[in-house]
Amino acid sequence: MARRPARPGQSPLGGDERSDSRERALILLYEAEAKGASPAEVVDGQVTRPDDLTRLLVTGVEDNLERLDSVLGAHSKGWTLARMATIDRTVLRIGAFELACRPDVPVAVVIDEAVRLAKRFGTDDSGRFVNGVLSATVAELRPA
Repeated sequence: MARRPARPGQSPLGGDERSDSRERALILLYEAEAKGASPAEVVDGQVTRPDDLTRLLVTGVEDNLERLDSVLGAHSKGWTLARMATIDRTVLRIGAFELACRPDVPVAVVIDEAVRLAKRFGTDDSGRFVNGVLSATVAELRPA
């Protein structure tokens, strides 16, 4: 059976290109943390150059890590960032970066995408956890 060509804005695998970029950023940031390397080093070590949105998300998280972690830590009741699962922490960082630095992306889209990633790669409770923490940060990261 022949595969239909991708529509504009759709990846060759049938998903949304922006969702695929967020997933790729999650994987790269997770790899960097697991290896104890900088995200920039991991990106530079890729055989295939990541797309522009993936690079923006990875470098944006890296460049704003202190602020993102401060806000996330303040809004994650009963959890320190160190106690969080690495996937949850990484998804939260990507979502927080998008809320803070990508005003062109609607809040609902940022949270929905983060929850989708958390559900796909995290635990059974990750989606709810990510939704709660990111929702609590909106007023601070994306003031009206």
